[in-house]
Amino acid sequence: MNDNTLPVAREGLPFIGLFAFITLVFALLGWSFLAVLFLALTLFTVYFFRDPDRYSSAPENAVLAPADGKIVFVGEVQEDRFLKDEAIKVSIFMSVFNVHVNRVPFSGTVATTFYNKGSFLNAELDKASLENEQAGIGLELGGGRKLLFVQIAGLIARRIVSYPKMDDALERGLRYGLIRFGSRVDVYLPKGTELQVHLGDRTTAGETVLGLLQ
Repeated sequence: MNDNTLPVAREGLPFIGLFAFITLVFALLGWSFLAVLFLALTLFTVYFFRDPDRYSSAPENAVLAPADGKIVFVGEVQEDRFLKDEAIKVSIFMSVFNVHVNRVPFSGTVATTFYNKGSFLNAELDKASLENEQAGIGLELGGGRKLLFVQIAGLIARRIVSYPKMDDALERGLRYGLIRFGSRVDVYLPKGTELQVHLGDRTTAGETVLGLLQ
């Protein structure tokens, strides 16, 4: 797990450092236009990789949003990769302007992980759940309950970062990964979960309650 104490995600530091260095070089050379251009790029990169602290006082049975963004799908589906049952899927789309650090939606033990190569379709499209590059984590929650959450690369995303490994004990709300430059996260909730969100709602990772487990 990555318990970051910096105001930006560690994965963004090489990009920030590179663009800042190029900005400095252009400034020293007196190439004002390029210096200003790369300064703007540096500032945007800092903004993109921002990693604010998040806190929640939600009840213990609350599943929290793993991502900042907009809910683009809510509905019942058949989930055969891990839950192997009917489930409620909630999909959150992250634009380039959202925080891209992802957080654990519920405490549990990692029972499975997977990574699938794929396409880079617009992450707002529901078929991106099946066809795009993705990385998933299946949690055992106790009492026979299971939860699956899947990071999905988007149109211009080319790097999914996911820290947890098999048998890791994850704590709700902690950082567990990120996706660079526009993407989505799908959460598969056990059937019977009391939903607390609707299509079109905005979410805040580690704070917004998606549903209450029964």
